[in-house]
Amino acid sequence: MQSEIQTDRLIIRPLCMEYAASLHTYISDPDNARMMLFLPHDSWEETVEFVRKAELEWRKQKPEYYEFIVLLGGQNVGSVSVYMEDDFQTGELGWIIDKRYWHQGIATESARALVEYSVKQLGLKHFMAHCDAENLASRHVMEKLGMKLTDAGRVRKNR
Repeated sequence: MQSEIQTDRLIIRPLCMEYAASLHTYISDPDNARMMLFLPHDSWEETVEFVRKAELEWRKQKPEYYEFIVLLGGQNVGSVSVYMEDDFQTGELGWIIDKRYWHQGIATESARALVEYSVKQLGLKHFMAHCDAENLASRHVMEKLGMKLTDAGRVRKNR
């Protein structure tokens, strides 16, 4: 199975230890991760454990999730993921972009590429995503991907 995804300006690769330090930079930054449910990471060790688990998942015959790093000009500028639902036909999308690269369309471009990959390589047919109630940028990404708001009644807030 192909595991690297390319767009006109991005390279999207499986998360591995090579990118742990650059990943830690933005997922441990409270300002960058303020609207994320399971972030920021409190320690380097927490990030290393996360990366190790992602690497192990990639090695499985049938992974339950796929974590990718997003590269722009060789720099790690964010990450995208797809987590399989029980039916293995639906995937939950996620993304986080380093705040130094916000407002450049990277989240939309990388998430759109991941959807295409997930349909072709993983056989997914449906997608969903969640975001903090105040995260209008992520909500706009979802809309650009063609997603429809199905539940605004429950307010999801960062930890």
